[in-house]
This record gives sequence, structure tokens and C-alpha cells, in this order.
Amino acid sequence: MSKDKKKPAKTNASRLLDRLNISYELYEYDSSGEFHNGEEVAATLGVAPAQVFKTLVTVSPHGEHRVCVIPVAANLDLKKAARHFSDKDLHMLPLKELTDVTGYIKGGCSPLGMKKAFPTVLDLSCLSQAEIYVSAGRRGLQLKLQPADLLKAAAADTADITEDPA
Repeated sequence: MSKDKKKPAKTNASRLLDRLNISYELYEYDSSGEFHNGEEVAATLGVAPAQVFKTLVTVSPHGEHRVCVIPVAANLDLKKAARHFSDKDLHMLPLKELTDVTGYIKGGCSPLGMKKAFPTVLDLSCLSQAEIYVSAGRRGLQLKLQPADLLKAAAADTADITEDPA
């Protein structure tokens, strides 16, 4: 790394990985432009959308938060996710509550280092990737790591939680 290129600032997510001695790489990109979806982030990183995962926060009928991590090009199947968590149903956390619940903002929500640890599931497809990318906890910063390491750090498991292709 050249001297004029500074390292990205640490985030709660990267500090957690450091504490757990889990290897990862930070990828910073210019997020000043408007990104409409995670597929554009994947293109910016130069990787397949199947390798980039987004973090979605849901709420159970009892007000409990559940975290679902899925490929950016996929849609969350709320019924499958609810079954996984043994909930009657789930709904998406209203965006206006995201920062208060997680400490993160839209486009920068990481499954790691939230204000509180919530039950977390990664879509089963992560296991078909050697490495995946997830938000490092702020817009314009991604973590690259092995799926098994993310599962360990997030105390997560895997399940089929995305909508079936049409």
C-alpha cells in the first residue's frame, strides 16, 4: 500500500473480527454517487452479485429482531425466514428504526457489530462461495471474508431464505 493511500477506518464490524482473530479484507469504494441496489455495488467491486450479501433486519410478531443476510440480487422470502426462526411471521423493520435498533444506516448495515446481537441467518447460497462481501458498517466499505468465518462471527446459521426464482 502506498503511503498516500490511507487504510479505511475501523468499524464495529472489523473490530469484532479483529477480536475473534478472523481474517478479512476491507474494500473501500466511492459511495458519494447514488447506488440504487447491491448489484451496482458488486459491479463497483468487480465481483459477481452472488458474492455480495445485504443485511436485512426483520421483526417478529412479538417485537423481536431477526437478521437475514442474503445475496444482493435476491429477495428475502419472509415466510421461509419466519419458519427458520420459528416465528408465525416476520415483517421488515421500518427504515426509520434501523439506526436506533442496529446503530447502522441504510446501505451500511452490517450483520456484525450491531448495538445488540440478534438471531442471524445467512442464505444457504453463501456456502457455494469461497469468499463473500458484506457491509463493514458504513456506506462505501465492504468486508471480504470466508462464509464460515462470517457464520462464526455472527453466531449465525444457514437456511434457504430467499424467494425461489420465477
